[in-house]
Amino acid sequence: MLRTLVTIAIRHLAGRKRQTLTTVAGVAVSTMVLITTISLTRGLLDSFVETIVDVAPHITLKGEQVNPLPVNLLTDRNAERYAFVEEHIEKDDRDEVHHYRRILESLLVPPFSQDILVASPYVESQVMIVNGNRNLPVLFKGVDIDREDGISDLKAKLTDGNVEAFRKTPGALLVGRTVARDLDIALNDEVTVVPASGPSRQCKVTGIFFSGVNAVDNSVYVTLKFGQIIEGLPADKVSGIAMKVREPLGNVPVAEALELITGYTSVTWQEENANVLSLFTRIGYIVLSLVAFVGVVSGFGVANILVTTVFEKSRDIAIMKSFGFSAGTLVFMFILEGFLVGCAGALTGGLLSVGSINLLAGLPVETSQGPLTKTGFSMSWNPWYFFFVILVTVVISTIAAMIPSARAAVLEPVKVLRDSSL
Repeated sequence: MLRTLVTIAIRHLAGRKRQTLTTVAGVAVSTMVLITTISLTRGLLDSFVETIVDVAPHITLKGEQVNPLPVNLLTDRNAERYAFVEEHIEKDDRDEVHHYRRILESLLVPPFSQDILVASPYVESQVMIVNGNRNLPVLFKGVDIDREDGISDLKAKLTDGNVEAFRKTPGALLVGRTVARDLDIALNDEVTVVPASGPSRQCKVTGIFFSGVNAVDNSVYVTLKFGQIIEGLPADKVSGIAMKVREPLGNVPVAEALELITGYTSVTWQEENANVLSLFTRIGYIVLSLVAFVGVVSGFGVANILVTTVFEKSRDIAIMKSFGFSAGTLVFMFILEGFLVGCAGALTGGLLSVGSINLLAGLPVETSQGPLTKTGFSMSWNPWYFFFVILVTVVISTIAAMIPSARAAVLEPVKVLRDSSL
């Protein structure tokens, strides 16, 4: 019986080749677009996380001190806590990490030594760089180049120059590629650095780097000592300490322990990039909605061809009923037709999406994808995306087939044959 129903279903679809092929093509194109879209959005997120984990610090100890819990003097009168005022007027201090060398020493012993791989102190300053008639405000970051290399792999990202020249040259700069392009800076050029306070200084470009992270490529690295001079900090103070940990995705306990021990705010890379990650989450919801809507449209196409088939094959259905085919059997046959159309379209779309993903991934065009700059598009090859979209498409096509199949089930053979012209 099943073989007979499959044969009849295939003949029904083959009898209307043009309409069947058009419906299959529509389902295939929608499947291809959905898989490609999901691959692109998920690939961008995976690329962002991978790049950030590779380039940016996993935990940043900032100079902002952790504030104690506020005391409510009215409700907490009996609590063993007291509030007092040190000064009525107090000048806001800069966010600085004091005695940072002691903190670095404490990171070398358990329990931190088991989790933290590299710790790099840094000093940040906002300065103006002038090159000829061009000027640009940039972020100055004073670092220990060897420690910083453990965080961002900076040496490998140099496109021009070398680290040895950076070490030996007073006032040396490692310039991000974006800054170099905006100011038309080349290797060994001398530029003027104008800090927020203090005299301007002549500095030499000893290297140009490209990381792919736009925020990093918009900055300039200098030595830690030069950064302290520019910012006016003594030798025992820095703006913060960047750290690389063994488990980037499980860094919250380490950050909490650092806050407890040091008293300074510890921020994870997830918190630093919370806005971007939430944006990707919203995009993911939009893509899933798109899958649902386009799947419904594909289902209408499948339902359309089956409604036409039921209308044109009313006499055949009546004859089948007169030969003993039950209403349930006919419903199953038309659902089978919807299933076959959905499978053909979804599988064809899956094959087409392989080509479209390869095409986008191989485009030799540099694109700025949100916070990243990459050559070609970041595409994800997760097989679950293919399986999910194909499954949803087939299910919707099968469900859509129930609408015309219900009409076929209620046809009365005697009435249909009486009204037939034959």
